[in-house]
Amino acid sequence: MQRDTPAGEIWMDGEFLPFGDAAVHVLTHTLHYGLGAFEGLRVYDGELGPAIFRLRDHTDRLFDSAHILGLELPFTREALMDAQAALVRRNGLRAGYLRPLVFLGDEKRGLDPTGARVHVSIACWPWGAYLGEGAMERGIRVKVSSLARHHVNVQMCRSKSVSTYANSILASREVRADGYDEALLLDTEGFVAEGAGENLFIVRRGVLYEPDVTSALDGITRRTVIELAREEGWQVASRRLTRDEVYIADEAFFTGTAAEVTPIVEIDRRRIGSGTPGPFTRRLQQRYHACVHGEEAGHREWLTPVR
Repeated sequence: MQRDTPAGEIWMDGEFLPFGDAAVHVLTHTLHYGLGAFEGLRVYDGELGPAIFRLRDHTDRLFDSAHILGLELPFTREALMDAQAALVRRNGLRAGYLRPLVFLGDEKRGLDPTGARVHVSIACWPWGAYLGEGAMERGIRVKVSSLARHHVNVQMCRSKSVSTYANSILASREVRADGYDEALLLDTEGFVAEGAGENLFIVRRGVLYEPDVTSALDGITRRTVIELAREEGWQVASRRLTRDEVYIADEAFFTGTAAEVTPIVEIDRRRIGSGTPGPFTRRLQQRYHACVHGEEAGHREWLTPVR
């Protein structure tokens, strides 16, 4: 999504600053070396008014990511959750996206970050269709990238780290140059890992499968979809998947905070199932949409109202 006209406020290191004043130095350590972590959260305007979806889970994952990277956050979880809710209120955002970021400042030069201060910022903005208008309804075309997803001893995949996403950017740009909507990445052994910014699910003979998440992010939307699927009484299994298993799936879809539940109708010029979003995908879309808008009383604990 393109940058909106600068307006409103950004929270940085405990202060609310005008959008244009939230600046860092060109020698910021994370800018040069990529050691940092971030989160992406959605704000939905629903039955409870503007509300943040799974705020606690995203904040917990931010702390987990920082811990994996050896970064000690200078704020408590409660302080960062309060800051995210307050930022949404102060900006008058009814629906959109939240981006907490943990990064190292310019206090230290050189590769070793010892001595660099850990900073935290939070921004928010309106958000539209991540994979293009109409993607949720008609589905998207996907291509397997020539780039592999990280090995677990190259990039620690349980951390949502900023450096991970260079791999995602390269993969996404590669397939979009060939006319596809999104990339699918394999791991270094050739098994299916995940999308450039999403987790993958397939349906085969009535079972919902996901790839083993060893090289993939433990997605919070992924967790949501698994819980909803089990509530529907569906069998959910996690195992290694090969590319050809995905080709012959009855259904396939991506999940993610930005992507939500996006149907996949084609991979590598091979139609998936009927070539249209299938009944499992549609049901999960409906349930997910109801949850994030506060229409399911049983899952309102996932929402943090910000009125």
